[in-house]
Amino acid sequence: MPHNRLVHIVDDDEGVRRSVAFMLKLANFRTESYASGEEFLKAARTAVRGSVLLDVRMPGMNGLEVQAEMRSSGIDMPVVILTGHGEIDIAVKALRAGALHFIEKPYEKEILIAALEEANARLDRSYDRDMKASEAQLRLASLTPRERDVLNGLVEGHPNKMIAYSLGISPRTVEIHRANLMARLRVRSLSEALRVAFIADGGGDVPEAD
Repeated sequence: MPHNRLVHIVDDDEGVRRSVAFMLKLANFRTESYASGEEFLKAARTAVRGSVLLDVRMPGMNGLEVQAEMRSSGIDMPVVILTGHGEIDIAVKALRAGALHFIEKPYEKEILIAALEEANARLDRSYDRDMKASEAQLRLASLTPRERDVLNGLVEGHPNKMIAYSLGISPRTVEIHRANLMARLRVRSLSEALRVAFIADGGGDVPEAD
C-alpha cells in the first residue's frame, strides 16, 4: 500500500505551523498540527502513522525529549528535526537518537520537502539503512585527512569556528572543506554527511583520520 504522505507538524509557533502546512498541502501532503510536544505525544499513540516534522526548541518538552519519549513509548514514525541556524550540537544529538534528517531554519522549501518525501517513503518498508557500512566506509576513504578532521568535528557537534580554532585554520577554510567533503561523500546536506559517518562506524563516531 503506498504511504499516506501524512506529516505531523509539531511546533509551538502558530505561524510556522500554518505556513508549513500550506506549503506541504501544495506539495500533495496531508498534515496534522500540534502546538507542543505533549499534545503530539498524547495524540500519537492512536494517530495515523506518518512522518514527524519536529521543532527542537519548544516550551515544555523540547524536540529531543519528544524523540526520547517516542522511542520509549514505541511510537514508530520517522522524524525530521527543525533546528536553529548553527545548532549543530543539537542536530547531532537528534540524529544519534534516530532522526532521519535535520533542517536548519530558515529552511529551503525544496530541502524540507525532499526530507519529508524520504521520511514518508520509510513508512512503506522496514527501517533498514539504505546504505551499508561498507559503502559508507568507502565514501569516507575518499576524504582527505583534513576533510576527515573537519567531519570529525562536525560529528562532535562543534560549530565551524570551534573546528577552525582546534585545527588552526580559518572558518572560511572550514566552510570550503565542508563543501568539498559533502561533494566527495555524494550528499546534499550536512545531515546526510553525518549519517554516512554514523553508518560507517556502526552508529558511533567517525573513525580518526590517519
